[in-house]
Amino acid sequence: MALKKTSKADLKRRYPLYVQVGLIASLLLLIGLTNAPMRKAEIPEFIMPEQELVQMEEIQQTKQQETPPPPPKPPVPVEVPDDEILENDELDLDASLDIDEPLADLPPPPPPKEDEPEPEPEIFVVVEDPPELIGGIQGLHKKISYPPIAKKAGVEGRVTVQFVVDENGDVRDAVVLRGIGAGCDEEALRAVVASKFKPGRQRGKAVKVKMSLPVTFKLK
Repeated sequence: MALKKTSKADLKRRYPLYVQVGLIASLLLLIGLTNAPMRKAEIPEFIMPEQELVQMEEIQQTKQQETPPPPPKPPVPVEVPDDEILENDELDLDASLDIDEPLADLPPPPPPKEDEPEPEPEIFVVVEDPPELIGGIQGLHKKISYPPIAKKAGVEGRVTVQFVVDENGDVRDAVVLRGIGAGCDEEALRAVVASKFKPGRQRGKAVKVKMSLPVTFKLK
């Protein structure tokens, strides 16, 4: 025979009521706690012990006074012997000059200076009146014969010759500055040396002038 619970003993039916009552009680407790006056926490006061004041005295830096060096000792006097007195020395003050006596032989005069060689005249690069090639550049080309080797090899170009034209218009110290080879350099140098120039002048005077001249080799 099954037992039946009474309504008072059946707790499951009253469980929601207990939950609601507990929630209401806890809510009221929370509200009461929040509205209750709060006491201020007493902060303990800390009293600092008195500290002794220490006064620092400023130390003055002392300067070292340099004592001057002692004066040098005076030199020790040295005895100097007394001047000797010349006695019994006879001085002949009656010396006479005989005008009639012949004078002693004097040294011969120095030989005359040899004439110093005159300095070589200055070589100018730029002058008032530069040298002029007599016959012009066409006359120079007429003196040139094309080297056979250059013809066969088809060598063409320009040979630059540097030289000095002296006071007489002659060519001196000719050198090839730039060449093309195949015998053209030697032929250009020979033609320039055989040329004649009208000398350059500086302040109306003929002077030496350094110059350069291009010689062109071209096959027809």
